[in-house]
Amino acid sequence: MSTYEARLAALREQLKRDRLDGFVVPLTDEHMSEYVGAYAQRLAWLTGFQGSAGTAVVLPEEAAIFVDGRYTLQVREQVDPKHWAYVSVPETSVSDWLGEHAADGARIGYDPWLHTRAWVEAATKALKEKGAELVAVDTNPVDAVWPDRPEPSRARLVVQPDEYTGKNSAEKRAEIGEWLAAKKADAVVLSALDSIAWTFNVRGKDVERTPVALAYALVNKDGTADLFVQPEKIGEDVAKHLGNAVRLHDRAEFPKALAGFAGKRVAVDPERAVAAIFERLEKGGAETLQLRDPAVLAKAIKNAAEIAGHQAAQARDGAAIVRFLHWLSVEAPKGGLDELTASDKLESLRRETGLLQDLSFDTISGAGPNGAIVHYRASPETNRKLERNSLYLIDSGGQYRDGTTDITRTVAIGEPMAEMRDRFTRVLKGHVAIATALFPKGTRGQQIDAFARRPLWEAGLDYAHGTGHGVGSYLSVHEGPARIATFGGGDEPLAAGMILSNEPGYYKTGAYGIRIENLVLVVPKDVPGAEREMLGFDTLTFAPIDRRLVDVGMLTERERTWLNAYHAKVVEVIGPQLEGEVRAWLEAECAPL
Repeated sequence: MSTYEARLAALREQLKRDRLDGFVVPLTDEHMSEYVGAYAQRLAWLTGFQGSAGTAVVLPEEAAIFVDGRYTLQVREQVDPKHWAYVSVPETSVSDWLGEHAADGARIGYDPWLHTRAWVEAATKALKEKGAELVAVDTNPVDAVWPDRPEPSRARLVVQPDEYTGKNSAEKRAEIGEWLAAKKADAVVLSALDSIAWTFNVRGKDVERTPVALAYALVNKDGTADLFVQPEKIGEDVAKHLGNAVRLHDRAEFPKALAGFAGKRVAVDPERAVAAIFERLEKGGAETLQLRDPAVLAKAIKNAAEIAGHQAAQARDGAAIVRFLHWLSVEAPKGGLDELTASDKLESLRRETGLLQDLSFDTISGAGPNGAIVHYRASPETNRKLERNSLYLIDSGGQYRDGTTDITRTVAIGEPMAEMRDRFTRVLKGHVAIATALFPKGTRGQQIDAFARRPLWEAGLDYAHGTGHGVGSYLSVHEGPARIATFGGGDEPLAAGMILSNEPGYYKTGAYGIRIENLVLVVPKDVPGAEREMLGFDTLTFAPIDRRLVDVGMLTERERTWLNAYHAKVVEVIGPQLEGEVRAWLEAECAPL
């Protein structure tokens, strides 16, 4: 019996002991985080799936794992089809699948600290129609059969200085207090870790790749707050930074504290707060107001200090990228490089800056057909050589105290085929369409997503992921609420100060993948004769785009002008940080088409 087969069998035995006929295992934590600490990696432990989004359902005789289009290939490589059915979302939701597959009268368990209220309501309804019921558990049965489950991190919080935040914590809490007064609410629950980090100007090391600390917060309409965090994680510097207006409590006291709002109106974000928080508040006599966490939009609209920090981080990171691409140009033709060697080299170059705190996500280093796996993660088992006449895709980023970076480049190893150049050029045309887009204030990301796809659509092609996501300031590399996507969001108006990615792609299963990604800043644009307030993008990321993959004949004059101007800016921003052979290489790579 394999390791994962044994774990599945152990969970089924535990479900019998708990008198449950099934259990739902999401990939999240009690803060609804995208990236979670090792202690919350229940889905990976149970199934072997290493992606960053997914859910499993275990029934007595069958089990299913649910992933979106980014992980269609990855899940098949990592999860055994003998024991797990692959289900694609959003085509089929977990709730709908349960309604079809659960037995009449079944008791399906869920952990109320790992699901939203909306999910609970949808699953309850789907099961009720089948004569089955959804049952909240006090103890997660996966934890009961996970013998060496890691402990939550005990790393101390650190202060994020005002020079990077541009606004102190007292000001931010006062603004939240004003928001509460306008909503006629007494307090708001902050459970999203990046919202807490932003509001209190603190960072942590409790989640790999995202500098946040495990905590909960309650902010009151007078601007005072209660912060729930393990006591040993707070040093004197952080306590002094937080001041007397922030009362400190053990994180374990948070559920009990929710019972103390009888007769009060408490704002709770239905997308970011788990079902258990609503239940505890309402059981204690509070009236809950389903409102978006007030830090979400404020955090997304960067101030001048945050923008300056991003620009500095991007320039520093871009120099590391250029050094890497030059190294790749020298070493790849020799035939000895592989995915892991390449990604390790890039990380080492970022670390040479002396300012890297962490990567912003696990590097996607995909050679040949592995590049077609959108969120691929190289391992010793999957590691491929960078072969001649192939494409190599590397998507990576760094966490610096002044900013978070995310960049993808696709590089030709040897001589690319005509089809590769055609597809790459179509992706480039889509990238330029977003970079040069002009749109009225109030435009949503979903309205401009098709700009990036049109060159691919014209050839009957597409890609199964969004075109852009928000990026935090030394916070999450995937930050809401704005996205450039036609599905899974994208309905938030784009506002000046937001930072998003611009990353169209194309993926040919079993052959190669292509993606070109820069970060862009939403800025006001002066359009002569305009009758509306107009916005557009300024590109923040600077590194050469592989000219060998560009079919110049497919570009319009405007697109060619953009690429030449972009490459001139790369030399201007990155060139002064380089010298000798690397500088000469950069100038040659950025020569006008």
